[in-house]
Amino acid sequence: MKKINFTAIIMTTIILSGITAMGGNPELPVGLGGAGNFAILAKSGISTVPTSQVTGDMGVSPAAATYITGFSLTLDSTTTFSTSPQVVGKIYASDYSAPTPSTLTTAVSNMETAYTDAAGRTVPDDTELGTGNISGMTLSPGLYKWSSAVSFNTDVTLAGGPDDVWIFQIAGNLTVSGSAAVVLSGGAQAGNVFWQVAGGVGVEIGDSSHVEGIILAQNAITIQSGASINGRLLSQKEVTLISNEVTEPADPAGAMVLRSADEVSGTFTYTSGQFINFAIQSITAPQQGTNQFYLIRADTAMTITGFTITNGNVVVTYQ
Repeated sequence: MKKINFTAIIMTTIILSGITAMGGNPELPVGLGGAGNFAILAKSGISTVPTSQVTGDMGVSPAAATYITGFSLTLDSTTTFSTSPQVVGKIYASDYSAPTPSTLTTAVSNMETAYTDAAGRTVPDDTELGTGNISGMTLSPGLYKWSSAVSFNTDVTLAGGPDDVWIFQIAGNLTVSGSAAVVLSGGAQAGNVFWQVAGGVGVEIGDSSHVEGIILAQNAITIQSGASINGRLLSQKEVTLISNEVTEPADPAGAMVLRSADEVSGTFTYTSGQFINFAIQSITAPQQGTNQFYLIRADTAMTITGFTITNGNVVVTYQ
């Protein structure tokens, strides 16, 4: 634990003992950074045919607020965000007042980095499974890779524990037929499921279907009538809803978790929007306050080598 004065860079060393053990799954979660603060994040626009229900924040950038349609937006008096009867959360656009534009620029950059991370994972546990048709399958944790499209028309079950990770690398489109569902079993968490989709059409989720996990799409995400998502819709193009429910997932316990409180005797809470860069051994999270205590929960012993404040983010380096 270390109290940080945000007006200076503090170099320190803290040894933290592991308090839990990682599972046997070799894959690490994909770091979302600022994109992890959004239930829906898109570059070109977000639209809905009412009435949808989104639990979590939404954002568009570099598109302006006029590219968020169907939500009946009401601009807050701060002019930094809007609200909507269809959104339990805040709605952000690149043409709102500061600091919203820079926050969104960072979030979109983090979204693209997360996509690249997921797409760049190597040594898959399975390739071309079902030649792209995974209908009715039960999938254990791991990395799955396809050189073409992926689809399913009956339920797909992801069976594993709460620390297990699934990453699906899909070179084509992802199509979920009507009434099909992704089912989690054994304590698996939606926040540890990542669908990386490179196809030119993108992601199409059919009527009354249900998907669990984080969708990282290079192109559009289209959700048909009555479908629901427990996860995040992160598109480098646009997201289209038709009377859907989108609920951001609970933050899973990962290999490292940064928590914060304004008093050392207070309750430490999860710091949202974390991005862990395992290559350079750093944890980045939005700054929580001008005077804050931070606590890191780690699954292995580690040494904290420094703190910096960069562009409103706390950056913790470790060994």
